Amino acid sequence: MLTSLIEWLIDTFAWLQMMLFENVVQPIAFACGAGNLLDVAFEGTGWLLVGLLQIVLLLVLIAPLERWRPVEPMTDANGVKIDVVYTLIHRLGLFKLVMFFTFENVVENVFGMLRVQGLPTFNIDAMWPGVSDIAWVSFFLYLMVFDFVNYLIHRGQHQINRWWALHALHHSQRQMTLWTDNRNHLLDDVMTTLILSVVAKLIGVGPSQFVALIVVSQLSESLQHANFRCSFGWLGDRLLVSPRFHRLHHAIGIGHESAGRKTLGGHNFGVLFPWWDMIFKTVDFSDRYDPTGVRDQVEERRDYGQSFWAQQKLGFMRFMNKNVHS
Repeated sequence: MLTSLIEWLIDTFAWLQMMLFENVVQPIAFACGAGNLLDVAFEGTGWLLVGLLQIVLLLVLIAPLERWRPVEPMTDANGVKIDVVYTLIHRLGLFKLVMFFTFENVVENVFGMLRVQGLPTFNIDAMWPGVSDIAWVSFFLYLMVFDFVNYLIHRGQHQINRWWALHALHHSQRQMTLWTDNRNHLLDDVMTTLILSVVAKLIGVGPSQFVALIVVSQLSESLQHANFRCSFGWLGDRLLVSPRFHRLHHAIGIGHESAGRKTLGGHNFGVLFPWWDMIFKTVDFSDRYDPTGVRDQVEERRDYGQSFWAQQKLGFMRFMNKNVHS
């Protein structure tokens, strides 16, 4: 039953992608003299469609939850508007398009050359007989691997000074909403995307599986960042990352620090599952909804930027400073 549903969703998406490509994107490509880039345009159409569907879900499903049970009143509409800009850049495929023509293209060429030299294609789901034939089991297996890699990336963002200098922008949002997930420094996004792309190549994730993995993660993270007073209960919070669990990760003096000290570290790094935090003892299940932000915003009134480009500029300046701490 579940396998049939997954296959129906894949077929429906493929049909919608083809319709959008043939009726909108392809005519625009020819009109702009870019007929030689139709393969790229078709892939970009897929990411555009995924983004449009995600934004519809955010507005229809998560936005009403914020109005129903908000953690705090809206006091920084301008800050939220900037987060919307970040979301549109990422979810509508603009960032992905730039990555495709630059860094990801290099990764693709390198792996192409390695395969010519005899590098075998490794598929994790092929390690167990029959798993690759069950779509949802195969997908969940890849999802767990990706979530563990995301956990390690997140730990690095909080424990390596230079990386934290970039990632601090994400934590500088004092008004967390469903739009906050994509509020990142572009260089931070480049690093994260490249790591995930390489991992996908190494473990044999197919293109459609990769898109699905990204979509599931992004929708979950949008809910986690929402201004929504919600936990999943004692058991649920130990199975999936809830808005309360992730808000603690953003809490001033708790989320990005070690035991309340002014040293990099923190709690609740899990992206989808809290299991990795439980295993590596970085978990905090406190029943609290603390103010969010970075300690130096409050104690030192550090400026993280009031516009998209100011945030990018200040983040790069922090990154270039060898002695960055928060």
